[in-house]
Amino acid sequence: MSKAVEPSSSRSAEAGHWGKEVRSDVHVAFEARDSGGVEISLESRVAPYYGAAILEQTREVLAQLGIKHARVAVHDEGALPFVIAARIEAAARRAGMGLGKRSLPDQHALPAPSLKDRLRRSRLYLPGSEPKYFINAALHGPDAIILDLEDSVHRDEKDAARILVRNTLRALDFGSCERMVRINQLPLGLEDLAEVVGESPDLILIPKVEESEQVQEVDRMIGEIKSRHGIIRPIWIMPILESALGIENAFAVATASENIAALTIGLEDYTADLGVVKTAAGHESAYARSRVVNAARAAGVQPIDSVFSDIGDMDGLRHWAEASRAAGFEGMGCIHPGQIRVIHAAFHPSASEIEKAQKVVAAFEEAQSKGLSVVSLGSKMIDPPVVQRALKLVERAKAMGVIA
Repeated sequence: MSKAVEPSSSRSAEAGHWGKEVRSDVHVAFEARDSGGVEISLESRVAPYYGAAILEQTREVLAQLGIKHARVAVHDEGALPFVIAARIEAAARRAGMGLGKRSLPDQHALPAPSLKDRLRRSRLYLPGSEPKYFINAALHGPDAIILDLEDSVHRDEKDAARILVRNTLRALDFGSCERMVRINQLPLGLEDLAEVVGESPDLILIPKVEESEQVQEVDRMIGEIKSRHGIIRPIWIMPILESALGIENAFAVATASENIAALTIGLEDYTADLGVVKTAAGHESAYARSRVVNAARAAGVQPIDSVFSDIGDMDGLRHWAEASRAAGFEGMGCIHPGQIRVIHAAFHPSASEIEKAQKVVAAFEEAQSKGLSVVSLGSKMIDPPVVQRALKLVERAKAMGVIA
């Protein structure tokens, strides 16, 4: 359970979660005082092993926030230090204390900068208010993880979630996964950016984009924060089109910034905007999805499909993903780790496709070495578009590790 208290209404507040179904989290009850120093109580199943460390960390976090007088009750459910710090900070802020200050965990070494055209077959959504999903997310092997601050986070938890996501970006190693953050719809999303951009996420997803100006506003703010923090690595942008107007403005959105790496669609909101039922066949969204592919290709960015929401229908997922690849998409979203393997298989070129593409590329390279402008394979002439398609497929197969 968790209860948020507005800073203006009380000098007491809570943050985090506890209970039988909770793991990897901590509940903090904070009460500001005018005197008496700091008083801390702790309940934890691991208190015999880590109780002293949790108490010491609580004192350190309060000191970093400039808090000298407070009563703090900590109910631990196996939280890691970066989660404990986030929950204490959130509770203190809700009580009107420590405003303008942060308690940052030790910085984990950042991975190599993300390439604009890197593989994005799968992106796994993780609710930004639930640390239990963060710890082992990379073990499932998605191309990207999304720390989500939008739809999966209750409106009363937005403030605490952005602090938790900030600490997660700083403290956790997600291996080879691209580290994405989905912010809230503007203008609330600007508050998310202020908290998380300083920790160098690889990509920011912007929900419910309808106009290019929305992307430009986000891009400007990212640039300003990067400049303040001395960040020189890229932070890419992926707008999400989720309405009829957004789809109609797809190309304008896709070309709004040179930092856009991909364009995607959110079908739940899009079909709701149309007033139609979202189906497994997807006929009702075929026009919109084609617009996304065409606009993305015209803008030179990756077209990425929506999620498949029925996590129990793996056959349906496979059919959807295969059709998605055939339509020109390069990947899609996941809402459950079990979907990743199916999606990767669907976006994987077949052995015959790879073999044919390699033959075309070999013929092209031979023609180039001989100074010939005409490429032939056996008795057939190969048109330039076929060569380009083969080159892209071979390059993609190499990126997937299918061929050397």
